Amino acid sequence: VDGMKWLQSTFANRFNRYCKAHGHVFQGRYKAILLDMDAVGPACHYIYLNPVRAGLVEASELQSYSASGFHQMWYPSKRWPFFDVSVALGEAGGLADTRSGHRFYRDYLEWLSTEDSECSRLGFEKMCQGWAKGSKDFKNAVLDDLKDGTSQKIVESDAKELREPLWERRLRQGLDALGKTDSDLLSERKGADWKVMLAHHLRESCLAPNLWLAERLNMGTAKSVSSRVSLHRKNCYVRNTQWKTLKNLECVD
Repeated sequence: VDGMKWLQSTFANRFNRYCKAHGHVFQGRYKAILLDMDAVGPACHYIYLNPVRAGLVEASELQSYSASGFHQMWYPSKRWPFFDVSVALGEAGGLADTRSGHRFYRDYLEWLSTEDSECSRLGFEKMCQGWAKGSKDFKNAVLDDLKDGTSQKIVESDAKELREPLWERRLRQGLDALGKTDSDLLSERKGADWKVMLAHHLRESCLAPNLWLAERLNMGTAKSVSSRVSLHRKNCYVRNTQWKTLKNLECVD
């Protein structure tokens, strides 16, 4: 955090003075995306290919671009003490940290730079989006670890991708509280009272959108969900045992 603060303030100010320029040096704010172990390798490949995508160097000569991490991989004597190349090499086919392994890795990156389908499979198009890269289990585990309410609210409001696991978790809580299952969502009618009640609860407790509720709760269209929830909002009363049960879940994270 201190390093990024220095980069975006002190360095940026010096850069502007040196170039006689004004305004922001860096576009957008600094963000750190959480990576599951399986996502680290693709992230390394993506970063090493940044100079190629920017047109600064050919992939076949990537080692000549001194500002690249690949340059440090190619020349071990220039590496920072904390620089670890094992994951990137390992995810490219279990390559060794040798000159031969570096050549094979460069060839792999050169091939990757022209293979759109493989880049898509590795998630290059969305590499800078979201809050975490990894499986749903990994994202849910991170959510479970966010014990501090303030930190969780900040993350939830800032990261669109994080919200769906939250909606799913709140839905699971609601189903358990009502004694319902996913099978009931599919088999019971779209306007069942308990579905409308659950949709109302999810709208209020975690701002789940009507379109997601319509699809996930099998309630028809987003418009019908909106109408049913609005009607329930006008007519609901606390004495209803099921509604009271759902309302008590709002403070459970």
